[in-house]
Amino acid sequence: MEKTATTQKKFKQSFSLLDATMIVAGSMIGSGIFIVSADITRNVGSAGWMILIWLLTGLLTLIAALSYGELSGMFPKAGGQYVYLKEAYNPLVGFLFGWSFFTVIQTGSIAAVGVAFSKFAAYIFPSLSEKNILFELGILKISAAQITSIIVILLLTYINTRGVKEGRAIQTTLTLIKLVSLFGLVIFGFWAANKNTWDANWTTGFSLHKIDGNFLIPYSGMAVLGAIAGSMVGSLFSSDSWNNVTFIAGEIKNPKRNIGLSLFLGTLIVTVIYTATNFMYLSVIPLHNIAFAENDRVGMEAATIIFGDRGTNILAVLLMISTFGCANGLILAGARVYYTMAKDGLFFQRAAKLNSNAVPSNGLWIQSIWAAVLCLSGRYNDLLDYVIFTVLIFYILTIAGIFILRRKRPDLPRPYKAFGYPVLPFLYILCAGTICVSLLIYKPQFTFPGLGIVLLGIPVYYFILKRGGAKETSLVSDSLQAFE
Repeated sequence: MEKTATTQKKFKQSFSLLDATMIVAGSMIGSGIFIVSADITRNVGSAGWMILIWLLTGLLTLIAALSYGELSGMFPKAGGQYVYLKEAYNPLVGFLFGWSFFTVIQTGSIAAVGVAFSKFAAYIFPSLSEKNILFELGILKISAAQITSIIVILLLTYINTRGVKEGRAIQTTLTLIKLVSLFGLVIFGFWAANKNTWDANWTTGFSLHKIDGNFLIPYSGMAVLGAIAGSMVGSLFSSDSWNNVTFIAGEIKNPKRNIGLSLFLGTLIVTVIYTATNFMYLSVIPLHNIAFAENDRVGMEAATIIFGDRGTNILAVLLMISTFGCANGLILAGARVYYTMAKDGLFFQRAAKLNSNAVPSNGLWIQSIWAAVLCLSGRYNDLLDYVIFTVLIFYILTIAGIFILRRKRPDLPRPYKAFGYPVLPFLYILCAGTICVSLLIYKPQFTFPGLGIVLLGIPVYYFILKRGGAKETSLVSDSLQAFE
């Protein structure tokens, strides 16, 4: 009887179009928009190119989201990108994504966002600062910020194990609050705009050069591509995680319609607000100050100019709300990937079970434990730098999967068709591929370690096959069929 009850347990379709859109927007908006414009400005050296970097990032994100709409309509079930890659290629490719997703991409993002929450909370509660070292274990120093981030991760994990209703309410409410707050910040910023600052910032127009102290160093030859690609690392990370909504496809009402629509609406909203925020920065902060803001916190500089001494605390509260909501979206969605992998025999089997609240609680806790380890390691930011290359590779493979599946599975229903197919999906592959090649040449310290993490998944995959016994036959058979 107990076995029957377990097999009948299914995900509940609880997320409306609004909820799904807030998953997309809320998972994208963390703290990056308030920080990464400094590094972009140092690399490109002009207001024109700073805006172009954000516009190009937004365009690529929108094209990818619209392309994923076709895939989500074809496979409206939990697992999202893992399922798309498995269906388009073979289980190994799907596993390599899932492996990278668990070891670094999702858990590293959760850790980084959790620590970001603590850093901004320290503006109001100084004792939570990362400079407040609570104890040392050999070379490992544990700060109050790390402990706070772990508490936040565990709290949100617990809330999400209580059921979809609780996690959904937090996500939708906090995302609406931060969207309204961000639009408010932009409006107040334009109200406080300084014409002299704006005009001075645009004197260099669309020239491309590196800012090194008080010197402008022009790029030449292929170094231009390296500068653009390197500048986009931060903006791409700030615009990433939009695909999280595909992981909860099995819990979205009318998924064949609402997943694709939420991807478009969420990425469009964030692209508009990110671009507007950067125009606002240019209207209140001199370009050199954007490039060399203290600790790269451009948002804090802008808030201080707009609101005076209160600005720091106002933005700190906004960032606490933003990062708390972002962490919730990442935690909620991530466990659904592990659930689907476990169903395929490629993850801890305990993660394949839903609890009495119809959520994969074991997957949630496994995810939170590893994210907590990354918090303690202090290396989460390095890991995120390493994987931007591989994140783009998986996006390229997934969008290329649209071409493959149209040939291999023309019979599957497609409620959505990739917008602008085949031109726009091919354009994304071309642009993202160019960025990857440029990063491979000009940022090898980031690309090769990231590629190494992915490739490490290959022996792990075959080890799982060897241990799987009967499962091995079906998985290998699927792999061979995928190449036919």
